[in-house]
Amino acid sequence: MTPLSGIGKLDRERITTLLRGTQHTISVAETAKLLHLPQAHAAKLLARWAVKGWMSRIKRGVYISVPLESQTSDIALEDPFAIAEKLYHPCYIGGWSAAEHWGLTEQIFNTVVVLTIQRLRNRKPVIQGTRFLLHTVSEKTLFGLATIWHGKTKVYISDPTRTILDFLDNPKMGGGIRPVVDMLTNYLKSEHKNLKLLIDYANQLTSGAVFKRLGFLLEQLAPVELEIIEACKKRVNISKIKLDPQLDAKRFVTRWRLWVPIDWKK
Repeated sequence: MTPLSGIGKLDRERITTLLRGTQHTISVAETAKLLHLPQAHAAKLLARWAVKGWMSRIKRGVYISVPLESQTSDIALEDPFAIAEKLYHPCYIGGWSAAEHWGLTEQIFNTVVVLTIQRLRNRKPVIQGTRFLLHTVSEKTLFGLATIWHGKTKVYISDPTRTILDFLDNPKMGGGIRPVVDMLTNYLKSEHKNLKLLIDYANQLTSGAVFKRLGFLLEQLAPVELEIIEACKKRVNISKIKLDPQLDAKRFVTRWRLWVPIDWKK
C-alpha cells in the first residue's frame, strides 16, 4: 500500500489536463503533447507523480492515474479490456474472457485472456491486482473479431464462433476440455450458433486439431449435425492428438485420430 503525499495546485491542474485528454492510460508522449513539455521533462514528471502515489506505472513509459480522492495508489484497474488494448495492440480479448462476455459460461474467471501479435517475455503479468494471460498469435489469425467500445477506446474481442474455435484449437484457453465442453454446449443452444461459420473459421486457421475435436464432440453433443460432422471427418489428417493436451489420455478413437481419457463418455 503506497500512501499518497500532498499535491500542489500546479500538479493537480496538470493531472486534470491529462485525465481530460487521455483514455485509460497516460504515456510520456501524450503528457509531453498535452502539457507542452519536452519528452524528457514529461517522463520525469510522471515518474515523480508515481513516487508520490498519484500515478501508477504499468509499463515503461505508460501510467494510469490514481483518483485524486484516493488515500493510496493501490487501486484496481477500472477497465482491464481497455488497458489490454492500450498495452498489447494489435490484440483481442479471447478465451474464457470472451466466453463470459457472450454469456457462454456462468463461471467467473479472475484472469483476462489476451491474444496479441506482440512477443512478450512475461505472459502472466499482474497489473494493479488484475491478472492477464497472454498468447502470441500471428497477424493472419486476427479474424472473427467483434468491436466493443470502452469509453473512446475500441476493443476487439473474439466473436462467439471464433471463441469456440480458439477453445477447440487450444482447450487451455477455456480452462481445459471439460469447461470447453460446457461452453460448446451453451453455444449450440444459443442464438450465436453458426456451425458453418465455425468450419469456415477452422479452414482459415488451418488447424487440423480443431476438426478432430469438433467432430468428436459433435457426435456426442449434437449427433444430428451430420453435415458438419462429415465436413470435419473429411478434414482429419493422419496425425494423432489429445482431446486435451493437459490430461492423461489412453483411449484412442481411430475415427478422429484422437487420444481421450479412459473415463471420457463414449
